[in-house]
Amino acid sequence: MQAALDITAKYCHKEIEAYGSCVASNPSTWQDTCHDLKVKVAQCTSSHPVIQKIRQDCSKEFTAFEKCLGENQTEAASCSAHVARFLGCAETVDLSGVDNVPVSVPS
Repeated sequence: MQAALDITAKYCHKEIEAYGSCVASNPSTWQDTCHDLKVKVAQCTSSHPVIQKIRQDCSKEFTAFEKCLGENQTEAASCSAHVARFLGCAETVDLSGVDNVPVSVPS
């Protein structure tokens, strides 16, 4: 999982930062206001094999998290259990057969 987080941070930092700032700045309208930035994050993260594998193996948990966010737009913190389930799933994904998984990603 740490490799996936490092890859995401390395290759998608700009997109994640912009999306996070947008969500924080628009607590009641972030779902609509930040949609284009969300799409950019998704496009960026979907291009790496590690991220693709986690999203494939944990799609049910990720979909439930997204649904929770959609239903609780003004209280995203109420979806923390969904985040925990997704992260728990991501920790169990077997990445040994995924191409291009670096042993470590330099900061």
